[in-house]
Amino acid sequence: MIEFQNKKISIVRQCKLLKISRTSVYNKPQGENSGNLKLMQLMDAQYLKTPCYGSRSMVTFLKGLGYNTNRKRIQRLMRLMGLEAIYPKPKTSKPHRPHKIYPYLLRNLCIDHPNQVWAADISYLPVEKGFMYLVAIMDWHSRKVLSWRISNTMENDFCVEALKEAIHNYGCPEIFNTDQGSQFTSDKFTGTLKDNGIKISMDGRGRFQDNIFIERLWWTLKYHYFYLRTFNNGSEIRNGLKKWFQYYNQERFHQSLENWTPDEIYFMKQELKKAA
Repeated sequence: MIEFQNKKISIVRQCKLLKISRTSVYNKPQGENSGNLKLMQLMDAQYLKTPCYGSRSMVTFLKGLGYNTNRKRIQRLMRLMGLEAIYPKPKTSKPHRPHKIYPYLLRNLCIDHPNQVWAADISYLPVEKGFMYLVAIMDWHSRKVLSWRISNTMENDFCVEALKEAIHNYGCPEIFNTDQGSQFTSDKFTGTLKDNGIKISMDGRGRFQDNIFIERLWWTLKYHYFYLRTFNNGSEIRNGLKKWFQYYNQERFHQSLENWTPDEIYFMKQELKKAA
């Protein structure tokens, strides 16, 4: 986000506006080596096909491709990517973090209008020399992506920013559903929901089907767009995603929506609600 060639605004002023330290601008973290980045890209693509794969299965999968690696290495990389094997587990409602875990409110719920239920999730995005994280907020009924943000860390700030933008642009949903990730169980995120009178719903830990629509979004984004291109940095990703989400909302029809686009369903239902 820093423009080093900008002659009108100094680096010091840019850092103050972005609320970051000047030292961090020039700091170049070590990051992951090229070997690990290659493994992470392979695991990301495979996880979309087989979300039930844990570290043991990933090791077997990679060895089949000729990569001789150990389980501890794969476990660390999967944690870094935010990947967790999905399968039925006992006591899924048991909190596994210090933050409060809320019950799942969508079971047997008829979702028939926009802004009834929103959902959010985070996905890993590989780039040429590193990786980024993407959070998206979706309206469940229309499948419309209401807002999104990318970040190079898994801190909760970019998730809170995306949430506030969605609320500012589209109002408040009745229910907001997420997984039990620390970004969504944090006081900042849940506090924003509570302050706006939004009911909080959370998936059972490791339950892929509880947030199925946004998981399908990740599959579509990556296989129909992201994996077909090469991105060198965050700016290229941001510009590319802006165009793709615009296409997804406004032009890409969905068979499950009777070949309407998300925008058509979202705004048509909103107009019908106003007319009623």
